[in-house]
Amino acid sequence: MVICPDLTITFLGTGTSSGVPMIACGCEVCKSNDFHNKRLRSSILVQSALTTLVVDTTPDFRTQMLRAGVNKLDAVLFTHPHKDHIAGLDDVKAFNYFQNKDMDVYANELTQRALKREFAYIFDEQKYPGVPSINLHLIDSKPFVVGDIPVIPILVYHLNMPVIGFRFGNFTYITDANRIDPEELEKVSGSKILVLNALRKKKHISHFSLSEAIELSQRLDMPNTYFTHISHQLGLHQEVNSDLPSGTHLAYDELKLEL
Repeated sequence: MVICPDLTITFLGTGTSSGVPMIACGCEVCKSNDFHNKRLRSSILVQSALTTLVVDTTPDFRTQMLRAGVNKLDAVLFTHPHKDHIAGLDDVKAFNYFQNKDMDVYANELTQRALKREFAYIFDEQKYPGVPSINLHLIDSKPFVVGDIPVIPILVYHLNMPVIGFRFGNFTYITDANRIDPEELEKVSGSKILVLNALRKKKHISHFSLSEAIELSQRLDMPNTYFTHISHQLGLHQEVNSDLPSGTHLAYDELKLEL
């Protein structure tokens, strides 16, 4: 059994697929000068003293890596195959070059099919020089270890699409979901920090609304819950955050948590 080391979690992005501000939108959230309302697409950086990994490579991946000053990356873990979660994969080639090794990439079968379709050139037998080099690892329900960080996969549903959430020690990260079955919720139980997607206040077909995410957090009796994958429709960060129940918070880009 691998004991989880101390971790630093950085929110690389906390926005939904369009990001915030949204292109061409003139709403008060998109026009806000408050940095809390500037949201790149959702992703996190997980770091121990020895190991660095990211969950998802968004279309903003290059900007996120530069902004966070990430000079070493050991692995990428994917939640699901939607474009706002995989589109930045090409930029792992910089880490290939400077680390002189392939990038370990963990994904379920559905996501692996999408990666091979969307990034076919990565998997060609005759590769063009300089394209990313990756080692694909199949995720199922079994726990695994990346470096010194133990990982527990959690199956959730984005309408009918299976999505993988991840538990790292006392920290659980779940994005793009609106259903979690009881047996999978048992894997979340006991976390000190839970991250859930909370797209907007109005009900959505495939994401938790803010009230649904709050209800789930309270049902699980989480000490601290942070909401992510936020759209401009949720409202201004400071106003929404000030109305949240105790122990619940809106995440924001570059927020760091120490565990």
